[in-house]
Amino acid sequence: MKKILRLTFILLFALAGFSARAQHTFGVSGGLGSSTARFYPQQEMKMLLGGTNFGLSWRYYSLPRYVGAIGVDLEYMQRGFSFGYSYSATTNDKGEEIRDYNFYTRRLNSIMLPLVWQPHVYLAKHHVRLYLEAALTFSYNFGGDYEYEDTGLKGDYDWRLERDNRWNYGLAGGGGFALLFGRYELGVRARYYFGYADLMRNMNKYYDNATDGAENPFRSTPLRSPLDNINISVTLAFRFNKDGFTEWFYKPPKRDRSNREFRYQQGTSTSGS
Repeated sequence: MKKILRLTFILLFALAGFSARAQHTFGVSGGLGSSTARFYPQQEMKMLLGGTNFGLSWRYYSLPRYVGAIGVDLEYMQRGFSFGYSYSATTNDKGEEIRDYNFYTRRLNSIMLPLVWQPHVYLAKHHVRLYLEAALTFSYNFGGDYEYEDTGLKGDYDWRLERDNRWNYGLAGGGGFALLFGRYELGVRARYYFGYADLMRNMNKYYDNATDGAENPFRSTPLRSPLDNINISVTLAFRFNKDGFTEWFYKPPKRDRSNREFRYQQGTSTSGS
């Protein structure tokens, strides 16, 4: 993992070290988010709020015919879920069961690597940039803790190779805006991360928690357990080209119509009696 992070940092800084004419920016971001997990079979869940995120980003800005920018992000984010592992039930006047759940909350840390495509448009003479995002994501999970709502029992989470998946992948999408002043972009971004890989191995590989401690509240491991999270971040980027991007001044070549020949052909037909 350390080698991967080192190579990623080297790549980002190498890209940022291109000549002053290069069409790219290098930036930082930070913000807050919420997260949850999609368990199958379906379980009682609630959103986990307040996870922090921060990271680095590189963007390459193409000519208009290629539509927008492409880039790479390297992010640290806190994720997790709250799972209703037990409940007490009461009945209302209509005979309906009302459940009051006790939640188990697990928090974990992730290093996220999104590969981003960012179509955008400029407004106000290139002083405002509006954009959408689509990304393929890869992540590595580590650390974290757990807590039981009813008993207050908590501690560090014990990762186990046979039970937990550290590597995940998924998709992400979102959008945002940036204000351009000089060679800087200051903006706000919202991004939704949709996980595909499971956080925990399914019951074919790891069935029950008979040998686990309090960190695992599941009597039987879920068949599916991907993570989702929504982040809102403040972004700040620096443009290495002080004159502006080529796409700002790009004009499609005009077609030369002066030598074009137009030929008209008229056919007539007659009929006689």
